[in-house]
Amino acid sequence: MAGPFLRSVRAEGMPESGWPWDLPAVRALEAGLDLDAPVVMFCGDNGTGKSTLVEALADALGFNVEGGSRNFRFATARTATPLAEHLVVARRAGRRPADSFFLRAESFFNVATEIERLGAGWGAYGGTSAHERSHGEGFLDLVVNRFGGAGLYLLDEPESALSVHGCLALLARIASLTAQGSQFIVATHSPILLACPGAVLYEAGGEGIAPVAYDEAGPVRLTRGFLADPQRYLHHLLDGD
Repeated sequence: MAGPFLRSVRAEGMPESGWPWDLPAVRALEAGLDLDAPVVMFCGDNGTGKSTLVEALADALGFNVEGGSRNFRFATARTATPLAEHLVVARRAGRRPADSFFLRAESFFNVATEIERLGAGWGAYGGTSAHERSHGEGFLDLVVNRFGGAGLYLLDEPESALSVHGCLALLARIASLTAQGSQFIVATHSPILLACPGAVLYEAGGEGIAPVAYDEAGPVRLTRGFLADPQRYLHHLLDGD
């Protein structure tokens, strides 16, 4: 394959304070961030800026901020982050995706509603309306039937609707599509998705955003710790120790 479609992203001309400029992960974008990998995943606690980054990147690339392909232009709320206006995205010369999609978990219902409003049909999404499937089934229908090889896909917390089996199915599909020349940029809390073979992992936090090894990523460490001794965690949580 000729390499990923996106090579890097950086921010310039950002205001000195306010949201999201006060987030350390956003400020770190002034130094630039390498995206030159088939799968790039961002993890971090709630409010650290990982979803803000993926959503701003999607906006800067011309996607509808509530999700969908570049052809979707509906809006049900003012959700765009101003970060997009300050991003400079470096793309690989001579390489253009054959397909692209932005899957934003919190607004997937709105995307499904727009598909029905357009009357485009559900053939490319598995043949059944997402409103007639569970949230997780709709996600997997989209990824299995709509996504293809040589595509660029941005996913914001796709695990939010998925069971453990669903996360494993999504992981397998991502691995299959990257083998066909696709690139994925993903914000996630899932230790299962973070295990994607060959993925470059970044963790956002109080110090900014930096590469992290799988075993050191917050979701992995915390999940392992809890599963190894759930009673110890419950004791601290419920007794206030």
